[in-house]
Amino acid sequence: MSQIHPFEMPTWARDRILARQGCPLVFQDRPASSTALVVVDMQNYFLDPASGASVPNARAIVPNINRLARALRAAGGRVVWIRTLFTEEALETIPHFHRELLTPDRFETRCAALDRDAEGSKLWPALDVQPEDMIVEKTRYSGMIPGAGDMEDQLRAAGIDTLLVTGTMTNACCESTARDAMMRNFRTTMVHDGCASIRDDEHAFALIHFALFFGDVTDTDELVQRFS
Repeated sequence: MSQIHPFEMPTWARDRILARQGCPLVFQDRPASSTALVVVDMQNYFLDPASGASVPNARAIVPNINRLARALRAAGGRVVWIRTLFTEEALETIPHFHRELLTPDRFETRCAALDRDAEGSKLWPALDVQPEDMIVEKTRYSGMIPGAGDMEDQLRAAGIDTLLVTGTMTNACCESTARDAMMRNFRTTMVHDGCASIRDDEHAFALIHFALFFGDVTDTDELVQRFS
């Protein structure tokens, strides 16, 4: 069953966030023109129930991602779609991930599915991808870490300094990308009903930890209203 994770920031976390920064959200006034919606790994391999690596809840967030993409484009912002790929360079530079953290069968399946030209690496067809959007590639969990790809260079060239992170999984590639973006001086928000993981608690832990130390956490309705 595919569903959007329920989420509410716990009171103890809200209190600590307020004590640190004085208000629940600090990036509400960022202009759309310097903002990008970053959509992480919404690819066939991670959404197709037949793939063996599907994140079922990721299918439920597609309408929110599309709605937010339309709102931000209309306000003058950018949309960035990230594709995770397997490459020989990635195998050479982080071999322990492929050879030790994956079983041999999982390694073979994942690498074949995430080849640049494989069906599994393509973006999920229900996503509203437009010609003016950016499509970037990464070979690490984080799209912002050195060696993963050129996303940071493309964002800076486009005048982007504020990111809204959506996609899958909340507690892996989304959180890794969002944390590294903050550390690279991008004002970063995680969209809790635009991200998906396997379990509700995994999803919640990642969002709470991000909000405590790294940036804002909000929902699709608040952002669509912000940019309308």
